[in-house]
Amino acid sequence: MSQDQHGDLSAFSMLDLFRMEADSQTQILTDGLLAMERHAGDATAVEAMMRAAHSIKGAAAIVGLQVVVQLAHGMEDSFVAAQHGRLKLTPERVDVLLSGVDLIVQLSRLDDAGAEAWLAANAAQIDQTLNAIAGIADLPELPALPSAPAPMPAPAAAPLPQEAAEPQAPVASGLAGEEPESAAAPAQRTGAASAKAAAQNFDKLLSLASESRINAHQMHPFVGALQRFKRNQSSLFSAIEHLHEAITRSADPSLMEKSLLALQKTQPLKQFMLEHIADIETYERRLLAVSQGMVDEVLALRMRPFRDGIHAFPRMVRDLARSLGKEVQLEIEGEDTLVDRDILAKIESPLNHMLRNAIDHGMEGPYERIDAGKEALGTIRMEARHRAGMLSIEISDDGRGVDLEKIRQSVIERKMASPAMAAALSPGELLEFLFLPAFSLKATANQLSGRGVGLDIVHETIRQQNGTVRLESEPGRGFRALITLPLTQSIVRALVVDVHGEAYAIPIVKVESVVRVPQAAIHTLENKQFFELKGEHLGLVSAAQVLELGEAASQAEDLPVVVIGRGKQSYALVVDAIRGEQSLAVQAIDPIFGKMRDISAAALLDDGEPVLILDVPDLLLSIDKLLHEGGLHQLAQAGHAQQRRAKRILVVDDSLTVREMERKLLLARGFDVDVAIDGIDGWNVVRSGEYDLVITDVDMPRMDGIELVSLIKKDLHLHKLPVMIVSYKDRPEDRARGLSAGADYYLTKGSFHDETLLDAVADLIGDARL
Repeated sequence: MSQDQHGDLSAFSMLDLFRMEADSQTQILTDGLLAMERHAGDATAVEAMMRAAHSIKGAAAIVGLQVVVQLAHGMEDSFVAAQHGRLKLTPERVDVLLSGVDLIVQLSRLDDAGAEAWLAANAAQIDQTLNAIAGIADLPELPALPSAPAPMPAPAAAPLPQEAAEPQAPVASGLAGEEPESAAAPAQRTGAASAKAAAQNFDKLLSLASESRINAHQMHPFVGALQRFKRNQSSLFSAIEHLHEAITRSADPSLMEKSLLALQKTQPLKQFMLEHIADIETYERRLLAVSQGMVDEVLALRMRPFRDGIHAFPRMVRDLARSLGKEVQLEIEGEDTLVDRDILAKIESPLNHMLRNAIDHGMEGPYERIDAGKEALGTIRMEARHRAGMLSIEISDDGRGVDLEKIRQSVIERKMASPAMAAALSPGELLEFLFLPAFSLKATANQLSGRGVGLDIVHETIRQQNGTVRLESEPGRGFRALITLPLTQSIVRALVVDVHGEAYAIPIVKVESVVRVPQAAIHTLENKQFFELKGEHLGLVSAAQVLELGEAASQAEDLPVVVIGRGKQSYALVVDAIRGEQSLAVQAIDPIFGKMRDISAAALLDDGEPVLILDVPDLLLSIDKLLHEGGLHQLAQAGHAQQRRAKRILVVDDSLTVREMERKLLLARGFDVDVAIDGIDGWNVVRSGEYDLVITDVDMPRMDGIELVSLIKKDLHLHKLPVMIVSYKDRPEDRARGLSAGADYYLTKGSFHDETLLDAVADLIGDARL
């Protein structure tokens, strides 16, 4: 290991240096063995493995680990034999060599205190591994499966039962988990402490670099002030010149001399200002470039190639597939793609889940693949690349795909949707059910899957990293998962908005669109306001109300709106103003505050103003809660009420037919009409708007019309509002009950016709126009 890679090595012991050497060289051995298994006769891979085994042998001899010396020597002999064509590295022989690699890794992590006891406790397994490597040439070679189906029909071969395909356990598998705590703990504690210290140092560096960038941006208003001073100075100099011309025409020698002297003194001042403003502008540009460069360099310290987080996946895929009686290889593209180390650590588990699901659920056994016209060896592809400023990871396989009809049937059986609704679900909507907790297509659970937690964990983890995951499936052809993540969590590209006089930031990856909505385009139904965007109805929600900042100020004709969420959980968030996009250095909120509702972090804007970064998933939950409670404020009322030329009526009726008939009659007469579906809905609506009349039914769920009338007449602000009851109940006692509750008019539906309703409305509030 060179100092260029690990820095100053003088503080490390020889055993620490051996661990570093073993980690890198065993990875070369693992990669080489997997490559040889897929492409027999790969001379380059054999040479690399020979060098790696030789390096391990020499390093182990220096630190006195004779067992590792013997293991590396035996593996080196096998590689020499393979290089000369005397030994074919079959999957069974690769199993043996990989067990030797695993043993070397375990031995390298022992410390001096625990090594002797561990070696004594595991002597039998160590001898078994050494003997297996020494006798590797004696292992039988199993016949290879045909690579493609025979061209002529042949008797159907019985599919290989997964239960019968007993995996050949690695010879050293008994060592797994047996490493004594005393042996592994010191190295783990040291690594964890180093990682924590490095993270703290990075946070400090990023904070300082961000502050320097903010200070650089604060030069801009100072330069602007100097430019204004220069303009004022030019105006003053021009006035002096005009004064000098006037004095010259007056022919007063004394005044002419003094004005000429003043004019001469302005010249150096003018030149001084020009030169210094140019210097300050140059300094500002350099300061901005240097400060941005510092931020970029600090961020680069956190970036790691994608391979660092997935180097163990090819081996895991290969071993897991063999344990299930399958043949699967993992192909990785974009290993050099740079990813933030924190994101890389967080997504390792989700990617692991996706691969295990692909092997267990999607990939067929070798005979089943051959019968389907595929190669016996299945392939899973993982590709990582940067796309539109985001990290895009695609995982695809050539397995059987997902049975969409099976998902549909499971949805119906679990009563998640009616048969009619389930039949109308698109393939994409059906695949979304796989992300639900406890949702699985397997009848029985095993160690790998069937408990319905795999994709749920994947979805939740990706969501926590401000990412998205989308599934696609082609039955019989394969399955694909598309994951999109930010490149780093330290710098977030965000849309900065003003809400109630305060700045808030929304991660740009969570923003679907930004629009301006005219007040005239806003409609109200059941106390919910919405507008139409690209053929869809989007609900309007006041950001000030969701964040509990008070009433929204909606005086403008056009409302600035930010659309967040997707699908059925899309909402239009109404803000005061939209400032634009900025790159923000994320600052964690002090843990003393705990988890703040709707807030994920904080940052400083370019001008030094503090800004809170909104937690969009949390915000969507808060909006859902407001909708459920029926407490949304009306947005199109302030200012709009002054322009209203028609009187406004609220119709409350649980019958869709009656409600729509009354609404259309009143609209045709020129009234503005809102509707509510029952008493509770009507009570919420009437309190949030300004109405000239309420028309209500009596028999309704949740709250009847009599109770609604009583509440209105007892309310301090609404008691003067006229209320008309329209009901099928025409007995005198029913009429008396309604009028005693405070109703101003009681109209029975039995004698109801168009003109009766309109005449009654006219009696109460007059014509439609104000």
